[in-house]
Amino acid sequence: MTEPLQSKRIEGLDFARALAMFGMLIVNFKIIMGAAGRGPDWLLWFTGLFDGRASATFVTLAGIGVALMTRKARISGELSTIKENKMKLWKRSAFLFILGLLLYVADWTGDILHYYGVYMLMASFLIVASTKLMIILSSLFLITSQALQVTMNYLKGWHPEQPFMEYLDFWTIEGFLRNLLFNGYHPLFPWLCFFLLGMILGRLDIMKKAVGNKMFFISIILLITIEVLSKLLMRLSLSVLDVKSGEFLFQTGPIPPNILYILSNSASSIIVIVASVYIVERFAGQWLIKSLIQTGQLTLTHYVSHVFIGVGILALFNRLENQTLAFSLVFTILFFVASIFFSVLWSKKYKRGPIEWVMRKMTD
Repeated sequence: MTEPLQSKRIEGLDFARALAMFGMLIVNFKIIMGAAGRGPDWLLWFTGLFDGRASATFVTLAGIGVALMTRKARISGELSTIKENKMKLWKRSAFLFILGLLLYVADWTGDILHYYGVYMLMASFLIVASTKLMIILSSLFLITSQALQVTMNYLKGWHPEQPFMEYLDFWTIEGFLRNLLFNGYHPLFPWLCFFLLGMILGRLDIMKKAVGNKMFFISIILLITIEVLSKLLMRLSLSVLDVKSGEFLFQTGPIPPNILYILSNSASSIIVIVASVYIVERFAGQWLIKSLIQTGQLTLTHYVSHVFIGVGILALFNRLENQTLAFSLVFTILFFVASIFFSVLWSKKYKRGPIEWVMRKMTD
């Protein structure tokens, strides 16, 4: 596999981050408002498209970012450069881990940042690892994860009356490790697979049309194949399993993140990323495209703001329970539009978002 010739930030990745952020806002606001399942079928279908997929794309993009950041060290093989990159990743890992736990303390139990910190820590030891080794590691993590899901109690730690809403023993050593490694929202087994996928993609020249087209069409075929296989296996399993067991093993939703989920969402992540690179290349210079690129460059700031500002607004107007999907989606769109305008205005004066700036100051 060849290294990309271009080392500067690929704006298509920032565009993809903005799209992923919009999808994550749809999912998070839907859940926090108690709007899941409270709407017409077409809206259930539309909002359901983003469940697990937006987050998977985010993590994949983070892996690409690490691959681009460490490209010089990987190509040169200089020990001093590798050590410097490793230290930078350790610092960013600690920053994101602590920030995520602070959000958790602030009652944001759906945090993804502290998981990011652990993914980044793992990545620091794989800066010069071969692509073959990362594929092997991904396979081992995926197989181990599936084995754990069928041999251990996947619901352990979750509130029996509010499964996947409240984790009862998160702040104990056993509960924290169980959540982090096995059955939290984005556990290391198998979510590290998305990060490693990104690190592999970051070594490819996705700006080359031939490379991008090949990845795009292979991913579409894989996505369709996995989705059809999932539906087929769930139907066939009814002869020996109940509906819930069949879904547990063969669905492509994020809970639990089984093998079919990882494969399907890896494919959809690649499709979004390659399509974003193409869109930015094709429509470069247009206001909306530039605005979304700037929004994607501030996603860490927007992630934190949606917890404090977005949820704060909903709490102020008593909209955190029993809301409709329609209201949830309208609020999400308005919040995302506000985020775009903030990004455009902020970018006129500053190169990085406020929280991105703090992270760079503390870790570079």
